[in-house]
Amino acid sequence: MTDPKSAEVLLEALPYIREFRGKTIVIKYGGAAMERADLNEPFALDVILLRLVGLKPVIVHGGGPQIGALMKRLGKEPRFVGGMRVTDAETVEIVEMVLVGKINKQIVGLINHHGGQAVGLSGKDASLLRARRRGHRLPSGEEVDIGLVGEVEEVNTEPIRLLEDNGFIPVIAPVGVGRDGATYNINADLVAGEVAAALGAEKLIHLTDVQGILGPDGTLVSTLSRKEAERLMSAGVIDGGMLPKVESSLRALEGGTSKAHILDGRVPHAILLELFTREGVGTEIVL
Repeated sequence: MTDPKSAEVLLEALPYIREFRGKTIVIKYGGAAMERADLNEPFALDVILLRLVGLKPVIVHGGGPQIGALMKRLGKEPRFVGGMRVTDAETVEIVEMVLVGKINKQIVGLINHHGGQAVGLSGKDASLLRARRRGHRLPSGEEVDIGLVGEVEEVNTEPIRLLEDNGFIPVIAPVGVGRDGATYNINADLVAGEVAAALGAEKLIHLTDVQGILGPDGTLVSTLSRKEAERLMSAGVIDGGMLPKVESSLRALEGGTSKAHILDGRVPHAILLELFTREGVGTEIVL
């Protein structure tokens, strides 16, 4: 016998599909969601479903662990300063090989294998991500050179719009190009925020390896304002890898994105649960 609850689930999604139809959703894909083989297919199917019901997903991916693994295989020890990878000329070549040559094509291949139409891009394609060198200041106030690490100066939205408007799913590797032609390694979280802001995306979704943002008492914060986020950051409650995700979310919101979300990418179909159910999951960040 058919379970009527299946129909109820579809009907619950209907107002959200109607609300988000034609809107851009930027998804930062990384962590367990990307690294665990059992979560790859659910992610690809989620993205394809979004496209089929009229939303316009844009994916920005990372690849830090894979870059570190290849560096070690090549006999080069990864170095970090304040969470940022020190990137010399040789390292940036490895970064580009892994992000653009390997991971980007794997994600594109995965989506296309399951019936989607994905196209891979790096920041060099059509000068998609114009970058400048990012300085780094230690807590002591000392400025240190971390090499070819960049920050986004400008996003060329034209190639993304062209793909979106023709039914394709853009998949972006966070490698930028400077005005001098130099290649820059850019934090994928920050790229996602800049892309969402430039596109005026409806939502920015970060897939992470935790439930969401946890408060001082260790419980999940379901909605977080900018003021509260700044308070938790200064108190050290939000730290480490969560900092660029929150920074990225605030940048997107300031640029016109309606809402930003930090979700547990270990939960299968977390994207669909957030977008198409009343409860949602993870932490929602608002201005």
